[in-house]
Amino acid sequence: MSALMKLKTLEGHLGALSGFSEPKIELEQYETPAHIAAVALYTMQTQYEALENKLVLDAGCGPGMLGIGASLLGAGMVVAMDIDDGALEVLQENIEEMEIPNIDAVQCDFLNSKHCRWENYFDSVLMNPPFGTKNNAGIDMKFLRMGLDLACDSVYSLHKSSTRTHIQKKIKEWGVKGNVIAELRYNLPATYKFHRQQTRDIAVDLWRIHHVQS
Repeated sequence: MSALMKLKTLEGHLGALSGFSEPKIELEQYETPAHIAAVALYTMQTQYEALENKLVLDAGCGPGMLGIGASLLGAGMVVAMDIDDGALEVLQENIEEMEIPNIDAVQCDFLNSKHCRWENYFDSVLMNPPFGTKNNAGIDMKFLRMGLDLACDSVYSLHKSSTRTHIQKKIKEWGVKGNVIAELRYNLPATYKFHRQQTRDIAVDLWRIHHVQS
């Protein structure tokens, strides 16, 4: 299945989006680089037809890199969810700037909200969850588990390659299927004061995780 626009064009659009105005360390707010987002979204669409005309959730959306990209690749409807109203303000500016009509922004705690009305609701759940620093250990797996509850088809999620074995173990525990569909390099710019290096190069996996069809 081809995509509605070329990869380079998509990356160009995403590169023009505004990022976090004041990133919050406690929420591990890092921007998904335009290149990573574009390649991830392109892979989802061309290999799995996961976006075009689909109902998509961007979980922990931040300024909307994945959700807006999904919309540009033809998503039928995108729900973008984040706990932080500051991030959602930037998302709204990006939506207006790009003149995107089909994104609904929802402010809530993705992990603690009563999402039962959305159980098995979304065709594709997209996320670049917090990696889980020492204060937030395990949050990436909580995001993944919640994503699976809300997806009727698949969750597409970005994780450090160093957690691959751990995710494989979790997938087995949960009785679902999953595999790495792209290996990417994440050039993480120094975002917070405690970052000593200007940029860090991190290996990242794009996972597709889905329920086993009965």
